[in-house]
Amino acid sequence: MRFYNKSVEPSSATSGLSFKKHLRQRRFGPVPAVPEPSVEDAVTNILYNTPGPSSAPETRHILNCLVQNEPGVLSRLSGVLAARGFNIESLVVANTEVPDLSRMTVVFNGRNVQIEQARRQLEDLVPVWAVLDYTKTKLVERELLLIKISILGPEHLHEQMPTTRLDDTVEFADENVSPLKNTDKFKYNTPSDALRETFSHLRAVTELTKLFDGKVVDVSSDSMIVELCAKPSRVASFMKLCKPFGVLEASRTGVMAMPRAPVHDHYEPQTEHSYEDENDAVDASMLPPG
Repeated sequence: MRFYNKSVEPSSATSGLSFKKHLRQRRFGPVPAVPEPSVEDAVTNILYNTPGPSSAPETRHILNCLVQNEPGVLSRLSGVLAARGFNIESLVVANTEVPDLSRMTVVFNGRNVQIEQARRQLEDLVPVWAVLDYTKTKLVERELLLIKISILGPEHLHEQMPTTRLDDTVEFADENVSPLKNTDKFKYNTPSDALRETFSHLRAVTELTKLFDGKVVDVSSDSMIVELCAKPSRVASFMKLCKPFGVLEASRTGVMAMPRAPVHDHYEPQTEHSYEDENDAVDASMLPPG
């Protein structure tokens, strides 16, 4: 049975701290006094001991997060990254083969030290099951692009935009006057020239789409919609090549990534120990008769 001195018995928060201090002094002796730093020491510590900014360049990182399929997970995860100053390039969320589990693929730029701190902070969230960094992993990356391209030519791009006012249209009172003849708005002399030029643009965009393994999903009298599924860099290259024709609208889904499976060699090469008995002497007693 232990007996405590009533003078040091804790009765409140302040007395509890003093009681712990009293027990520490009885067990380990008095706490050594630390001299307070002077003003010069404090200023020197701030000037010379403060680490400078990292000189490492920012790299592209891909985080694959397995999260619980419940409301509010996306806002909490993006809030953690936004609090650390990361600008998210793309964010894709979709269900997996497990009904209660969703996969989030996040792409952004940052430094390795900051990314590791953010990854550990994301793992501490309750609805997050796992966070994997695919930065140095061999991946299969795919992104879907839907792009609407003009087939009338870049000079008519402003007329096809939804911001064009109705007052800008030209009205022709005489029915015999063709709207494609000798006007500042159109450069073609006859409707046949306009049709040939439109067909030429349509054929050029179609050939470009085939080179990138894309697919034409819609064609109208003045535009066409192309679907392309490829790597992000290939999608960006396709959009740059489509700019001279006139891009009316573009929509990208974001990066979806999956690590590549390793290839195992099932045909192991024969080693030297397989032939170690070739030069051994043959026992004549083990041979069959004759």
